[in-house]
Amino acid sequence: MIKRKFSHGYLLATFVAMAVVIAGCASESLMEAEPELDSQAGKEGALDEILVTGSRDEGAGSAGAISARTSNESIVWSRLTDQRDAPVLPYASDEEIWIIQKPVVDDSSTTDDEPGSGAMVTIVDSKEVPLPLQHTDVKAQIDGYISSVNVRQEFSNPFDSKIEAVYMFPLPEKAAVTEFLMVIGERKIRGILREKEEAEAIYQAARSQGYQASLLVQHRPNIFEQKVANIEPGKSIDVDIRYFHTLAYNDGWYSFVFPTVVGPRYNPPGHSDPIQALPRSDTNSPGTAVRYLRPEERSAHDISIDVQIDAGVRIEEVRSTHRIDASRPTDNTAAVRLANQSTIPNRDFVLDFRVAGDTMKSNLLTYVDPDTQQGYFTLMLYPPESADDLLRQDMELVFVLDTSGSMRGRPLQQAKEAVSAALDHLQAGDTFQIIRFSDNASQFGRDPVPATKENLRLARQYLAKLDGSGGTQMIEGIRAALDFPHDPSRLRFVSFLTDGYIGNEAQILGEMQYRIGASRIFSFGVGSSVNRYLMERMAKVGRGAVAYLGPQDSGYDVMEGFFNRISRPALTDLQIDWNGMAVSDVYPSVLPDVFVGRPIVVTGRYLGPSNGVVVHGSQGSVARRVVIEGNDDGAASASLPKIWARMRIAELVDQRSVAGDPHQELADEIKATALEHQLMSDYTSFVAVDTSERTEGEFGTTVHQAVPVPDGVRYETTVEQK
Repeated sequence: MIKRKFSHGYLLATFVAMAVVIAGCASESLMEAEPELDSQAGKEGALDEILVTGSRDEGAGSAGAISARTSNESIVWSRLTDQRDAPVLPYASDEEIWIIQKPVVDDSSTTDDEPGSGAMVTIVDSKEVPLPLQHTDVKAQIDGYISSVNVRQEFSNPFDSKIEAVYMFPLPEKAAVTEFLMVIGERKIRGILREKEEAEAIYQAARSQGYQASLLVQHRPNIFEQKVANIEPGKSIDVDIRYFHTLAYNDGWYSFVFPTVVGPRYNPPGHSDPIQALPRSDTNSPGTAVRYLRPEERSAHDISIDVQIDAGVRIEEVRSTHRIDASRPTDNTAAVRLANQSTIPNRDFVLDFRVAGDTMKSNLLTYVDPDTQQGYFTLMLYPPESADDLLRQDMELVFVLDTSGSMRGRPLQQAKEAVSAALDHLQAGDTFQIIRFSDNASQFGRDPVPATKENLRLARQYLAKLDGSGGTQMIEGIRAALDFPHDPSRLRFVSFLTDGYIGNEAQILGEMQYRIGASRIFSFGVGSSVNRYLMERMAKVGRGAVAYLGPQDSGYDVMEGFFNRISRPALTDLQIDWNGMAVSDVYPSVLPDVFVGRPIVVTGRYLGPSNGVVVHGSQGSVARRVVIEGNDDGAASASLPKIWARMRIAELVDQRSVAGDPHQELADEIKATALEHQLMSDYTSFVAVDTSERTEGEFGTTVHQAVPVPDGVRYETTVEQK
């Protein structure tokens, strides 16, 4: 038996924690609601969710309990036993619930368990490198413009001793990560969301005591780290991650994106939170890092992707960056599977589908929480189909090219093609400037110059001589582009062309907000696995738009189409008449301009009736209004609270990057929002522990899952050699 004394305060804390865990873990989950996304979950409703299994007779030192070995291990585990006054639980009598109390952290304690300590170095003669991650299986369901995605990562131990697997991987920048499941054989252990430090302490305690455990940590809104402890030789552990996000819509096409590899990041000297790019052989460098395979190396890791689309309207066409097998069960639906020849995870998977042109209408999705009566909405405003009849105002165009080492070769060539296309579309009355940055910044002219034939000829010569080398000191490009005085008689458009491979995103976004003034920012992501989080946030902060240039795209064609749209905003000076809805916490807080072919998404909370809204704006000198009716769209609408919470967190992070957070007020708001809606964030993590049995021996060797460099990126110019 476990000996323990209870004070009234301790009992209260226990039952509060118990209520939270039971409510979070025993509730009907999204994975249960859509069992087809989990191929191994069995029949509908048959999810064998286990928090902890084992005999009720086991003592404190048995496999069914976790005990603190030292005073520094302050995790308190209490066993819920059959007591007459205990609440009725939705579990069979032979199941156990482990209630995890928040630990009292001892700041004086230290750990040597950073990734890399005691790491296993694998020397191989062949090109295939044995590593723990074997397969990633992605299953997505798209309803309208909202997708729910289940990602299963399958880890196994190819070595002859116990290991801990560490894997750094990307997810979409708008992903609302809501569920976490660890699968060991027939057992499924539901993860719990905790404050980041608490989740780490729980994981480390379980790891050190031999229990199989997994921990999911967010390092950036689009970069996550998975740790899986105590994988025994020849055994496997799978991890399921569930998230929601909204799809981008551009020029009649919806885009579903699943990133497969984290691109190598450049970290300016002195940056406090770097994400390093290291070779696979570097197992000792401390801190957060992505390990990369050499070009001649390959791991066994591959990927499968299955996407089910229900657009709600007729689908005209489906296309992808990869080879796919597609079928069309009905006019409104499509089933898409990644072809077997395209399973190497070294570039973003992008699936586009075009819907019938005459059916796209602005819409307002609403959802009311049945328990709290709190309403949530998502408004998608589609712009007019064309703005060709509007006169184009004179423009001041500033092109900022990333010429660092990661852009060398095809990416930089595409960026130069794109700028050349924009130069071809300048007209009398326009001015322009070209700025390049790598380790430093330089520019074509001292100030923006008139778009004369001679200046354009000299600009093309300057453009042709640019080459890729050095680091990515993007801060220098930001300052050079935004610091010079703005000509109020012209619209200033600043276009950044980059892969976004930097580690100091918050600093860049903060600097941009501080210096932007009246400029509009347009970001072009160039490459196969760009930093989409940075691209999207730059465009959002700059009230502009974003475009992507994949390896096979023509930089000239993409810029030409993009330029024709951004030069004539379809709607400006937006205002929304909520028509009696008592709205609050609306994001984005500053409404952007609307460009042809590029709708905007607004989300918020409301109380009272939902009778539709009216959007007012200007198209040139003409006032326009758009009436949008409300719609409660069942399955898609039920995800709106989490989508709202994800956008609220993104807005708070933006505020933090500009104003700082000296009193941790923004951090507290982010944390509270994430915990209330059970979302991953900078301050919350998922952790799962299987206490049904203890593995033998020490916690084993840490093995980092090395990944290929993104397609088109040169290993020797981006990976740090120490």
